[in-house]
Amino acid sequence: MKRLPFYSLFMLLLAACSSEPNQDLVLNDLGYFETQGVNVLAYSNLFNGGFNDEKNAGIEIIQHGVRNVQGGAVRLSNTPEQWDLVPEIPSRTVDSVTNSIETVLRYKDYDFESRVVVSAKGKGVEISVYLDKPLPKAVEGSAGFNLEFLPSKYWGKTYMVDGRINRFSRYVAGKSIVRPNSEKLKQYKGYVTYDDRGTGKFIDPLPLETGRSMLFAPEDPEHKVKITSNDADIMLFDGRMLAQNGWFVVRSLLPAEKTGKVLTWTVEPNAIPGWIREPNIGFSQVGYIPSQPKVSVIELDKNDKPLQKASIYKVDEDGNSNEVFSNDLALWGDYYKYRYAKFDFSSVKTPGIYYIQYGNFKTNNFIIENNVYDWMTDATSDVWVPIHMNHMFVSEAYRVWHGEPFKEGYLQAPPNTDHFDLHGQGPTTDTKYKPLETIPGLNIGGFFDAGDFDIETGSNISVVENFVQAWEYFKPLRDQTFVDEKQRYVELHRSDGTPDILQFIEHGTMNLVAQAEIIGHMAQTLSNSVLHNYNHLGDAASITDGLPYNPKLEPYEVALDGKSSGVKDDMWAFTSRNPSLDLRAAAMFAATSRALKGYNDNLSARALKQSKRLLKESTELLANIPEDKRGRWGRSADISTNLQLFISTEEQQYIDKFQELLWSALDDNLSHNLLIALQAIPHLDKTYKEKLRPYIVKYKENLEELENDNPYGVPIGLGNWAGGGSIISFGTTICFANSHFPEIIDKSQIYKAANWLFGCHPYHNYSLVAAVGAARPKAVFYGNNRADFSFIPGNVAPGLLFRKPDHFENYDDWPFLWGQNEGTINGNTRYLIFGSAFKDLVK
Repeated sequence: MKRLPFYSLFMLLLAACSSEPNQDLVLNDLGYFETQGVNVLAYSNLFNGGFNDEKNAGIEIIQHGVRNVQGGAVRLSNTPEQWDLVPEIPSRTVDSVTNSIETVLRYKDYDFESRVVVSAKGKGVEISVYLDKPLPKAVEGSAGFNLEFLPSKYWGKTYMVDGRINRFSRYVAGKSIVRPNSEKLKQYKGYVTYDDRGTGKFIDPLPLETGRSMLFAPEDPEHKVKITSNDADIMLFDGRMLAQNGWFVVRSLLPAEKTGKVLTWTVEPNAIPGWIREPNIGFSQVGYIPSQPKVSVIELDKNDKPLQKASIYKVDEDGNSNEVFSNDLALWGDYYKYRYAKFDFSSVKTPGIYYIQYGNFKTNNFIIENNVYDWMTDATSDVWVPIHMNHMFVSEAYRVWHGEPFKEGYLQAPPNTDHFDLHGQGPTTDTKYKPLETIPGLNIGGFFDAGDFDIETGSNISVVENFVQAWEYFKPLRDQTFVDEKQRYVELHRSDGTPDILQFIEHGTMNLVAQAEIIGHMAQTLSNSVLHNYNHLGDAASITDGLPYNPKLEPYEVALDGKSSGVKDDMWAFTSRNPSLDLRAAAMFAATSRALKGYNDNLSARALKQSKRLLKESTELLANIPEDKRGRWGRSADISTNLQLFISTEEQQYIDKFQELLWSALDDNLSHNLLIALQAIPHLDKTYKEKLRPYIVKYKENLEELENDNPYGVPIGLGNWAGGGSIISFGTTICFANSHFPEIIDKSQIYKAANWLFGCHPYHNYSLVAAVGAARPKAVFYGNNRADFSFIPGNVAPGLLFRKPDHFENYDDWPFLWGQNEGTINGNTRYLIFGSAFKDLVK
């Protein structure tokens, strides 16, 4: 080892003795750059090939616990939108010796490849772009390096460009130019985009500022970031000019006819010296009943020193607070980025208003009372579900949520059509209808899928099944919605003498039976034909003009009889046959035929007829398809279909087939199939229940393993969609298991899922259910009103989205990330089953 010069040794000793910690970024064992308070990720999360730019990938900066920068990559647009092309990442190399990460980015459409090298450089990183070959002519002037900043963290704050001062706008600001479509680089996947309205033009935002040095939020140490470049101009754009989900984009164009290192940026995210994240004190914002377990999970920065105790304070009628309970914390340990401790206050049972005190941190209040869960499903059933009824005019007091959508119906999707929502029409129509011919009778019933306005057939099948299960097991008689199918009119908070859930079953079945009868099988989806309509925000009735397209008319011309127009805005039916989907529909039709008997006997009989037909036809078709090609619903749908047909018809053949398939399915995937098995208990003899018992014992062991897996004791999802749906299914399964096997599955287990949904989870402690009786529900969701930064009451968020390698997040000031904020019709109706089962057991 070389001897250090005296001066260098002196400086090292001085640094070691300094009270200020070293804030230089270093490459850690997880493959990202880190200092206390700042993480810089370089392609730990890759761009998605399905929806392309989901604002979850590339170079990302997590600054003081919040991912406020993302999307760092070579892109082909100033302000990329969701369906813009994204680069493939064929290789990523982490070099701990040079403290750098090198990633290859490739656009195969243009045979264009670049290398991005991110290296630690003092308190920041150096980002360099390398080209081994000059830019292809097709991307000259379009290819550039982008980095995107979360608007909600910067609006209202200032920025400086080469010393010039300005302020980020709360709403989109700036100027744009309009260019012919021919000048736009073709980077969409063949979809009609900017010229949907026949203008032949597209919008190109102009930069807000241009310079060599940019400083964002100098007054805010939590979000201050500096970007400099010595070899290229840096431009600042407002991506919201083109799309409400756009971010602020910092961009430099790559030079033409050059190779080697063609661009270098230095990015310095500020790190507050000695920053320690505030504890996230997880608890149920809805509250607790006196008798239940009450455990707060406290999420701590690993640099934080856990306190020994926490306390419960009770608020009296005069507004005074008094400590009524104190207890030692139980340190659980580390889970990904943070450290966790548990605070058990189960012994606090007196009804009242309380809060938790942990050191200097005080939570908002919560209630202990026997009625806290009584309203947990009301907003979902009273508001969210009826708002999502398609082909209906929906009003609430002074507000119209939407007019009657899609009066013109649905056209047959042409063969070999790719769809932007991951559907597609195969080489034939699989129907008697010609391409772009109107399929009569489909514009009836059904539910919007989620934050968009299409009818996803698979989701709608699940929805009707969910309603039927809730009806048959719990008989909810709640009547707070007026539904008139003849007038196609819905009014919220107005009773009509019929249980709402029966009307929801009827409404969903009407569309699905129409598909089966008219098409001959189930459609994949009834959806938009052009992207401009698909990403529509606003009244669903304004997506189309309500008139069928007439190719004989000029664009936007209306026929003299007022019955057609020259607007290509019609919805399409994607009708390629999927026998697994038909099999699922057969199960649903069997179930709905029972629920509708005595209420709508005609629809009930039609549903049962279609169930038997689709079961026979899909079984024959599936016999020629290998099991591994049938999709994830194949065997479960077959099990469920036979059970539902047995319950409806009591024919022995169906229950024999059910039991033939069930036991191996439980052996293969107990958690996924156990709920179906439990739902069969009331319809079979005691021998069946006893045969199921060993699986319940095994399930109990799985629950115990979850307690060791994570501090919350629930199955936490780590995919590209947060795991709230799995936790709802988990909670429902526990409810049914406890109902039938209380001696094995303890009642205390049922509260874990509810606690997670209502605030006891990572990142923050807000309830994930909109507007339910919680002290602090989430404020914004990804619904069809997301551009208003609002919510639809009763929406259930997917929840905590995992960002590799160790970060959970759920934005509550930016609704546009669907993987953490979008409630779906399937997920929200599964919540109704869970809520019904949960309330039943609680009482």
